[in-house]
Amino acid sequence: MDTNKMQLLLDAPGIKGKSVKILSNHSLIDYVQSIILNTQVNKDPFYILDLAAVASLMENWSRQLPMIQPFYAVKCNSDPSLLAALAALGCNFDCASKAEILSVISLGVSPDRVVYANPCKAETHLKYAANVGVNLTTFDSKYEIDKISKLHPKCSLLLRIKGPPDSASKWAPLGSKFGALPEEVEPLLKAAHDSGLTVSGISFHIGSESTNPHSFRSAIAASKVAFDSATKLGLPPMTILNIGGGFTAGSFFDEAAIIIQSALQDYFPNNPKLTVISEPGRYFAETVFTLATNIIGKRVRGEMREYWLNDGVFGSFLCVAYGIAPPASMALALSSNYSNPTCEGMPTHKSTLFGPTCDSVDKVMEDTELPELETNDWLMFPKMGAYSTACSTKFNGFSSDVVFTYLVI
Repeated sequence: MDTNKMQLLLDAPGIKGKSVKILSNHSLIDYVQSIILNTQVNKDPFYILDLAAVASLMENWSRQLPMIQPFYAVKCNSDPSLLAALAALGCNFDCASKAEILSVISLGVSPDRVVYANPCKAETHLKYAANVGVNLTTFDSKYEIDKISKLHPKCSLLLRIKGPPDSASKWAPLGSKFGALPEEVEPLLKAAHDSGLTVSGISFHIGSESTNPHSFRSAIAASKVAFDSATKLGLPPMTILNIGGGFTAGSFFDEAAIIIQSALQDYFPNNPKLTVISEPGRYFAETVFTLATNIIGKRVRGEMREYWLNDGVFGSFLCVAYGIAPPASMALALSSNYSNPTCEGMPTHKSTLFGPTCDSVDKVMEDTELPELETNDWLMFPKMGAYSTACSTKFNGFSSDVVFTYLVI
C-alpha cells in the first residue's frame, strides 16, 4: 500500500486515534500470537481487521467495474472501523434501518451517499431518513408507496424486482421475501407516478453468496424490460440501475465482472445518463477479518477429539445454522506447545468443535483434522467478516460485546 493511501486510512474519522498495527514484514500469525501472549488475559475471542486488504478490494472493484458505484451493505458487518475505511476510500452505503443510516452519517458521510435499500420500512425509520436527507429508497408494493408518499414525498424510488431463480444462492433466496413479480411492475410504476413520487430506477439482488454469476445477466435483462415498461407508460426516463450484491471476492467476482459488463453493454448501450450502482457486502467484509478463539474445554472419545470454543453458532458462526461450513482453522498451541505453536509437522486427529452454549445445535464443525490441542490453546479462522458478529446473539449470556477488534495495515 502506498504511503498516501495508508495515511488516508489512518486519518479517517472512526479510525484516527485508534491503535493500528503496521505489519510491515511481520506476518498476521505473528501478530495474533503476540496479542494472545501479551494482551489476552481473559482469553476472550477477538478479531483482526486488515485495513490494507480493504483498500486492495476497493482498488480491485474500481479496476474491474469502474462504471459501477459500490454501496457497501452495512448489514453484512457494521464494524465502525470497516465503515470508516470504506468511507475514506470513496465507497457509498446501503442501509436498511435508522441505526445503519446513523452509523454511516456519524462518520461524516453525506446522506446522498446512502441508499435506504429496505423495501419495507418502519414509519419511524422512514421519518428519520427524511429528516437527515436520505432521499433514495426501494419499494416493491402499493402499501410502501402509500407510506412513502405520506412520510417522505421528496424521496426518489427504485422499484425492486424479484431476483432470478437461477442464482444458486447459498443462503435463503431473497426472492422469497422481496421483489415485484413481472406482472406487478407496470401497476407499481403507475401507482408511484400517480402518487406524485419519482421512480428513478430499478433494483434487484441475486442473493447472498451466489454461486452462479450468470444470474446477473438474466437479472439485468429483466431490469431492461422494467425500464421499457416505464417508457411505454410515458413516465419520466429512469436513470439508476441497482444490481444489488451477491459477490464474493476472488474468482467469482472476476467472472461476474465480465458478465455484468457484457450484459450492460447488450441491454443498456450508449446510455450516458444511466448510473449503475451495486450493494456488495460479503465482497468487502468477508476476507478482511480473522477470528481467534480460545479452547475452553476438551473431551476424547476413542480417536475423536472434541473441543469447546468460546465462540460458536450463536456468536460468530451463524453460517453453520444455514448448513454452510465455516473456513478451515489454524491451530495456535500457545499453551501446550510453545516451541511449535502452529503444530507444523504434527499428526492430526478427527476433531469436533463445539461452541460455548448449552444448546446441542451449537456445533461449529465436525470431522475436521486438527493436531492434538489442549485447553487454553487457540484456533484462528480466516475469512470471518461476513454475517458473523453482525448476526451474533446474547444467548446463554455469551455476548459479542467482549469481542475486541484489532486493526492492522
